[in-house]
Amino acid sequence: MSRVSGLINWTLLVGLAALCWPSTGMADISPDRERALRHLLAQDCGSCHGMTLQGGLGPALTRTALAGKPAIMLREVILHGRPGTPMPPWNTFMSEAEADWLVQLLLNGASP
Repeated sequence: MSRVSGLINWTLLVGLAALCWPSTGMADISPDRERALRHLLAQDCGSCHGMTLQGGLGPALTRTALAGKPAIMLREVILHGRPGTPMPPWNTFMSEAEADWLVQLLLNGASP
């Protein structure tokens, strides 16, 4: 295989991988739904994790506390809860995209 052919194949492979890789950007959530999710974060999540998300019955949800935790793991905990703990599943109240949006909000240091 020539060097140019190898470079073209490599470029195509990287391009296809980029197209298939899941997006890590914020989901397209309407402004009204964003407000509802922020309210849920403040009222529902805040009732266990503390009104400023510094911790309470549940652990802190601050940027520092969540640092290093995979976003997909955080989404799964939000959607499916943690059996054997007070953390309930929220999958009947929000979609995966909305849970991803909340995770990104928390990882970026947002507070209610």
